Amino acid sequence: MIEKMELLDVDKLIEEFESMTKDAGNVQRETLKKILEENGCAEYLQNLGLNGRTDPESFKACVPLVTHNDLQPYIQRIVDGSSSPILTGKPITTISLSSGTTQGKPKFVPFNDELMETTLQIYRTSYAFRTREFPIENGKALQLIYSSKQSKTKGGLIAGTATTNVFRNSQFKNTMNAMQSQCCSPDEVIFGPDFHQSLYCHLLCGLIFREEIQFISSTFSHSIVHAFRTFEQVWEELCADIREGVLTSRITFPSVRSAMAKLLKPNPELADLIHKKCLGLNNWYGLIPELFPNVKYIYGIMTGSMEPYLKKLRHYARDLPLISADYGSSEGWIGANVNPNVPPELATYVVLPDIGYFEFIPLKENVEEAKPVGLTEVKVGEEYEVIITSFAGLYRYRLGDVVKVTGFHNLSPELKFICRRSLMLTINIDKNTEKDLQLAVEAASKLNTEEKLEVLDFSSHVDLSTNPGHYVIFWEISGEVREEVLEECCNCLDRSFVDAGYVSSRKINAIGPLELRVVQRGTFQKILNHYVGLGAALSQFKTPRCVGSTNNEVLQILCNNVVKSYFSTAF
Repeated sequence: MIEKMELLDVDKLIEEFESMTKDAGNVQRETLKKILEENGCAEYLQNLGLNGRTDPESFKACVPLVTHNDLQPYIQRIVDGSSSPILTGKPITTISLSSGTTQGKPKFVPFNDELMETTLQIYRTSYAFRTREFPIENGKALQLIYSSKQSKTKGGLIAGTATTNVFRNSQFKNTMNAMQSQCCSPDEVIFGPDFHQSLYCHLLCGLIFREEIQFISSTFSHSIVHAFRTFEQVWEELCADIREGVLTSRITFPSVRSAMAKLLKPNPELADLIHKKCLGLNNWYGLIPELFPNVKYIYGIMTGSMEPYLKKLRHYARDLPLISADYGSSEGWIGANVNPNVPPELATYVVLPDIGYFEFIPLKENVEEAKPVGLTEVKVGEEYEVIITSFAGLYRYRLGDVVKVTGFHNLSPELKFICRRSLMLTINIDKNTEKDLQLAVEAASKLNTEEKLEVLDFSSHVDLSTNPGHYVIFWEISGEVREEVLEECCNCLDRSFVDAGYVSSRKINAIGPLELRVVQRGTFQKILNHYVGLGAALSQFKTPRCVGSTNNEVLQILCNNVVKSYFSTAF
């Protein structure tokens, strides 16, 4: 039982973190040395002429900056089963698949024990700071996590999404227990083959253990919002299951049914209580604290493309704290959130100097000429592109993320995630990022609030089939909106892109009027189903905010579901 488990020593973890960040420069040199010593025999490094040198100066002189495309041939050989040391000294036995929402198809990324250890280190670090601010008791967590299937590659390696590789690792559960974060759902639910059925069972387990639930979490805030939107549809069915002690017939997998049968006993009092609470809510406001009276906070990645879901999450959470989880990617981790009482919009991440070797390309200058600087050399207020060198075979790898340095924690920088570099709306001299798109959608969707309607989800596309090209914004709305309101929303979107290149191009008609396309309800669910069908885990799903022509299938789903279209008259 969890009581007998060795719980993590929060004070000791914080102390270790403080001493490491006070010596960030030296820790970085030592980390690079360790990475190069462990992997010096790898073919990739051998060919670059390091000849055993492990200092940063030689490393930067010999090893080029790379993107995933540059490493693809090496990774492909590993995937195909080559056992020689290609990117790492020890053989890679597991491959992670990125979510695939950026480029439209998943990328293969090496995953090994060292990467698993850095994952757990990040989890432990942020847990320590979180627990200091929001102590939790021995109880359970409603973890809305899903594991997609792991498959075998042609060469016999295990391949799964990064989250799946973490959840299926034996150390994951031990660490969760040591962090008093025992999942309330049985493994059969987390690893269930159908995420709709797993989600239903997660909600049911949460209700069965409602008094014990200490916090609610998922990889991304999207999954938490998705879960409670689903709850609105199925709450009466959940109550019926609890009342009768019999699981609904919609759960068809025998392993999931038998695991749930062990937990589900007839409980009419609990069913009545939940029924009464749901009927007493106004438009589901404050649903989470009503269902789970002892929840201390809600936890998940809430920055970047997850920010648009915060409004809905706050609606469900009422005044419960929302804490943004740590900063990383399928390729590796970067920083931990050590200021959990800051709202997610202002969340920053302190880089852990011993989990990889980090460099930063300044974005003020011309990117082709800008020289990367080290972890302790970044300047507050400046924006940079992140470069990582990891323990899993990535050397001077351009992550494609833009971050802003907001300050320092001792000698290690605090980073705010700004956007993905590749997600740009651009036709002429205009450059609009995912953040610019988000701000435009926020401004325009305020016009719907008088109608008591919300933009459920959104995406964008640059349409070059017209001359001149123009921006297309796709919206899924929660109900019927008057024509004149949508026309004004369309104009507001167009005016909200304040990038000078965009405004000047619109004025001279080098970019055509912005088009708002309203799609039918359930369109973004179809996109989610499309990615899950490709093998992505729901936990890792991110709505693609900018759909390029290479991402043809998603573009087709959007275009085939358009019910209304409006062109801006703003310029």
